[in-house]
Amino acid sequence: MFALVLLRIPRSNTSMEDFVCLGGAERQERLCGGPEERRQTDRSSMVLDIRKLDIYRKVPKDLTQPTLAGAIISITCVLFISFMVFNDILEYIYIDIRSELYVDDPGREGKIDVEVDVSFPYMKCEYLGVDIQDENGRHEVGFVDKTEKIPLENDGCRFKSRFEINKVPGNFHLSTHSAKRQPENYDMRHIIHSIRFGDEIPIVPSVYEDINGKIWNSYQYTFGHKDYLAYHHTGHVIPAIWFKYGLQPITVKHKEWRQSFYYFLTSICAVVGGTFTVAGIIDSTFFTISDIVKKHRLGKLS
Repeated sequence: MFALVLLRIPRSNTSMEDFVCLGGAERQERLCGGPEERRQTDRSSMVLDIRKLDIYRKVPKDLTQPTLAGAIISITCVLFISFMVFNDILEYIYIDIRSELYVDDPGREGKIDVEVDVSFPYMKCEYLGVDIQDENGRHEVGFVDKTEKIPLENDGCRFKSRFEINKVPGNFHLSTHSAKRQPENYDMRHIIHSIRFGDEIPIVPSVYEDINGKIWNSYQYTFGHKDYLAYHHTGHVIPAIWFKYGLQPITVKHKEWRQSFYYFLTSICAVVGGTFTVAGIIDSTFFTISDIVKKHRLGKLS
């Protein structure tokens, strides 16, 4: 005779896994693992919870369908991105020179360094000197500071001088005005090796290009010359070479400029992201149209 005995187990929050793991320490170690394994399981659960935040869900490869149009669009996309990235890299490396105009402060004090180097093949060094004058009332005759006279063949002279001028219109001239006695016969033919105003920098060319692509080249330094006779107060001719200069109130500023790194990085991201987005839209459009055409041919288009 068999008797059926029903045991009623009270409900609790204990899961079946907890019942399995009940028992002695040896039974728990064998069936459910040790404390270290249980901690790893808890960490895995945390990782799985973090993965739920992934907005870039991965689609299994078996669920994707390659197409010829997609391959062509992908190749075109890669080539376009490569070209644009290469162009951005060149633009980032290249140093541009930007120009701007502004009105100079008329009350600002300052000096301009001037350097001249002129050869006189037929004029002795003892007769030559530099005279400086400007609209502020400066008038120096026979300036000798930082002046070098190098004798040449045939009683010639190479005249080098460095001096400062005020930032106002004026002139300086190489003449025999400071000589103790004037030469009876003189030949002021000369060779200007160099004349410099301000810091020693290369001449910056100016290029103008019209809408048709035609280019005009010009330079920011211009000069003119003329010949005339100057007389001393005694009536004798004073041979001289005059350099007259004028300063405009408008100042041209040239500044070297390079693209910032964050702008370069933003441009790269915009090119890559924008290209992939547009390519995806085009690919989806082609795929949708081709799918509609196929269904229409098969008569499945409802």
